[in-house]
Amino acid sequence: MILPIYLYGSDVLRVENVDADLSRADEIAGLISDMKETLKSADGCGLAAPQVGVNKRILIVDGRDLVESYPELKDFTRTMINPVVLEESETQCDYSEGCLSIPGIYAEVRRPESIRVEYYDESLQKVVEQFDGFACRMIQHELDHLDGNLFVDKVSPIRRKMISRKLQNISKGAVSARYKTKR
Repeated sequence: MILPIYLYGSDVLRVENVDADLSRADEIAGLISDMKETLKSADGCGLAAPQVGVNKRILIVDGRDLVESYPELKDFTRTMINPVVLEESETQCDYSEGCLSIPGIYAEVRRPESIRVEYYDESLQKVVEQFDGFACRMIQHELDHLDGNLFVDKVSPIRRKMISRKLQNISKGAVSARYKTKR
């Protein structure tokens, strides 16, 4: 089922999320299925559970549509349940980011170049994995959602001031998106 994506200004995007109860495998599988359908419908590359109104620590990323710009993402998809960052590089890099919850706004964000993450996959098996490049960027962006943070929180003060009116409009629902949204 395609779910609405909550927009900037929605309280559900600003709370710290709780771990998913692994004993509720069917419930988790249903949510993940809905999230994948929603992500595909919205033509995005990542989605966190709070973006669809569920305050659980679950995220999905899918870089396959970005293969023209990032050939290393040819088969890259991940579903992460209860992810925890174990390590991040001291080396940082900047990249322009956007977000399905903040349509039409893009801004440079500085993040670690690589991270090591422990998480449960869709089979509820524990995985520890190292990420770098654009895959790392996508995962960090979605991890922020699980902590109630948005990419616009990380932009420079001058850029934040430049986009403040657009953010206000989004929070009032004065925005159009090509996918189903909710305030």
